[in-house]
Amino acid sequence: MKKRGMQRQVVGTVVSDKMDKTVVVLVERLVKHRLYHKYIRRRSKFNAHDKDNQCRTGDKVLITESRPLSKTKRWQVSKIVEKAV
Repeated sequence: MKKRGMQRQVVGTVVSDKMDKTVVVLVERLVKHRLYHKYIRRRSKFNAHDKDNQCRTGDKVLITESRPLSKTKRWQVSKIVEKAV
């Protein structure tokens, strides 16, 4: 995989592995509310390319931003950080 500049990398949890060579990854982040200054949990779901179909539901994975691979896929699974029990 060629590197072109800095790509975003985020860690998330696989919530679906039903597609072929694709997983849905849920990424959570904390954002501070501008008025109340309380931290709020924000969630995003990303479709990521899993070329070897190694990821299973519940795995914690590191995904990297990439060029568009399909209509919805713009991320690739870099490595599996933690396997599901």
